[in-house]
Amino acid sequence: MRADDVPLTPLNFLRRTADVFPDRVGLVEESGDSVTYRELHAHAARLADALRGSGVGSDDRVAVLAPNSLQLLAAHYGVPGAGAVLVALNTRLGPDEYAYILRHSKARVLVVHHLLADAVRSALADQPALQLVVEITDRDPTLPGATAYERWLNAAPAGPGLADPHAEQAPIAVNYTSGTTGKPKGVVYTHRGAYLNALGSAISFGLTAHSVYLWTLPMFHCNGWCYTWAVTAVGARHVGLLRPEPQAVLKALAEQAVTHFCAAPVVLNAIVNDPAARTAVLSHPVRVATGGAPPSPSTISRVRAMGIELTHLYGLTETYGPSLVCEPQDSWSEMDDEALAAAMARQGVRTLTVRDVRVVDAKLADVPSDGRSVGELAVRSNTVMAGYLDDEAATAAAIEDGWLLTGDLAVRHPDGYVQIHDRAKDIIITGGENVSSVEVENVLMSVPGVVDAAVVGRPDDKWGEVPVAFVTLAPGAAVQPDDLVAHVKSRLARFKAPKEIVFGDLPKTSTGKIQKNVLREAARRPR
Repeated sequence: MRADDVPLTPLNFLRRTADVFPDRVGLVEESGDSVTYRELHAHAARLADALRGSGVGSDDRVAVLAPNSLQLLAAHYGVPGAGAVLVALNTRLGPDEYAYILRHSKARVLVVHHLLADAVRSALADQPALQLVVEITDRDPTLPGATAYERWLNAAPAGPGLADPHAEQAPIAVNYTSGTTGKPKGVVYTHRGAYLNALGSAISFGLTAHSVYLWTLPMFHCNGWCYTWAVTAVGARHVGLLRPEPQAVLKALAEQAVTHFCAAPVVLNAIVNDPAARTAVLSHPVRVATGGAPPSPSTISRVRAMGIELTHLYGLTETYGPSLVCEPQDSWSEMDDEALAAAMARQGVRTLTVRDVRVVDAKLADVPSDGRSVGELAVRSNTVMAGYLDDEAATAAAIEDGWLLTGDLAVRHPDGYVQIHDRAKDIIITGGENVSSVEVENVLMSVPGVVDAAVVGRPDDKWGEVPVAFVTLAPGAAVQPDDLVAHVKSRLARFKAPKEIVFGDLPKTSTGKIQKNVLREAARRPR
């Protein structure tokens, strides 16, 4: 072993913080229960030993379905600390989606919170790789054959606890995203990438040992944009929140002296539009990061009135979360809300640990930085995914000549700031979640009487975008809009269900392709 060649891994963040600040509160849960960093480290170490004792080996996948909680935070250290790979599951999916992800990831172990047990119950059938189900519960498990979490931890033989990976390029996590096709893809993160992105995020967001970070962002979403590791790295305090309800967020901001939180636009808008927010003025500085849609002038005004500093981010699951930040310039402090909103509508410049960002044409040549020439946003960095799990074709399509092609169309302004011009056409981003139109269309097409379907996004003040479905029925088919919506909700996550169903013939090109640009315009028109 060389003195100058030690694997970069976020596991060292927890080890160091537990050494330096052992008695500092590391996590306060919504219930009021708290654990110190010494206790968080011990919990993660026990989890690593329990996984080893259950036969989990190097690079095996361990799926965790839980809200923002001690167990999910500890899993970000305990699972990779056992040499395994964390698959943090989206808590908003449907049974078919859970079944597919568990099969595709070949998860050996599933840890599931009792509040979400029913959502995954039917997905446990026909899972040949799954050998152990552990239920986080204070009572007897409700899932068939499941073991109680604490009982399982306590029965594990003592072992080495958190061990370094065999290589820093070893996988630390797999995060599933619908991407641009109907089937979810597993985005592979490495120890090295997670380490670097976490440190970059901590610096960019101004986290220090005295920060208090509120978990409004789900920890399953790009591993909480890597803040599961970043907050621990600086020895700051995590504050758990099961659901980001506006009242709960406002209460935590005040009572827990929160200094930082992240929120999708839908969550941020819900907070600032809550009646209690109209008179809320925080007594201490707070920073919020948001991404997915540019903040509106009214949102900026209300956030500033509350004493909150807003940061606009852009990123992908494929880039470990944020890869661009709308870094404020000194001159922006003199702007009014409208001018500031125009400046902040841009996605910005590369974050600290992103090597380079370009806007390129079809030949990968840079487009002019004139704020008008449109190209595709491309990223190259140590914080770009290692690839899609068991999908070489999709990986090759996404990474060309050493650049990740994001599928997002953008312009670069003369000052170097990038602004997204349009999203990849088939993706709808609603409430910060990606919805594949192809996936929803396939479900609609499975309904007897449906002969054609197309799903597009319609702008929405609350959610950013919502899905709208255009459906062609067979002659005489007696299918009602509510039937189609209910069918989608029974097969997919509820947020993927269309908010409106429009019946009729679909516009098509001469080659038979559906003209989604025409449908997007139609979706915007009032009916």
